[in-house]
Amino acid sequence: MQLKDKVAFITGSASGIGKEIAIVFAREGARIVIADLNQTAADATAAELVASGAQAIGVAMDVTDEDQVNAGVEAAAQAFGGIDILISNAGIQIVHPVEAFSFADWKKMLAIHLDGAFLTTRACLKHMYAQGRGGSVIYMGSVHSKEASLLKAPYVTAKHGLIGLAKTVAKEGAKHGVRANVICPGFVRTPLVEKQIPEQAKTLGISEEQVVKEVMLKDTVDGEFTTTDDVARVALLFAAFPTNALTGQSLVVSHGWFMQ
Repeated sequence: MQLKDKVAFITGSASGIGKEIAIVFAREGARIVIADLNQTAADATAAELVASGAQAIGVAMDVTDEDQVNAGVEAAAQAFGGIDILISNAGIQIVHPVEAFSFADWKKMLAIHLDGAFLTTRACLKHMYAQGRGGSVIYMGSVHSKEASLLKAPYVTAKHGLIGLAKTVAKEGAKHGVRANVICPGFVRTPLVEKQIPEQAKTLGISEEQVVKEVMLKDTVDGEFTTTDDVARVALLFAAFPTNALTGQSLVVSHGWFMQ
């Protein structure tokens, strides 16, 4: 039970990567806060965890709304006695070439990925610092935190930005025992990625099969998607690590796409 009695606040966790991390963390003894835009989905996921013997609650949250973030984090801290781990995972994807990207979509992407990371970090750090028991802040980056791809200018920009935020939080949080890291997955076949396949096929003028093989997986060593379990295992590594040795670091989880 590597996370026994730790409180993990996980955004965008009613499905996909966030849900898998919640499941793994619950198995390791953590008390879980499912923070998601969809209250019904958040409550349903929390109920699944409770049915498996975990402690979990659902919180409705738009990570770009300062008041909702502050209220959600406060509610979670009141329910479980603090916050020990933040997984900033909420995200969306919109794909267009730069010349066709609307400013509104650009701002929406940066708001969810960067503003959301900032707001949840600030709200959780307040509790981590006051508790005096340290903590772990983990951002869900991407291989696109290190590398660019066609059609994803705001996504690539935002994911690069998370590395800078993590490094700053690592330096500022060190005296409080708070670590910060970024997980950089390759393509994970979540609903977010499934939605991209036909969109990219249309934009690039190729088949969906070609998008998968020639765009998404062409630089992996085995032609395999990264799995939610792959990512959750790395999240557990960072969350449970006992010292500052890894703070400020990012780890690419991508079946060999972009080797550092």
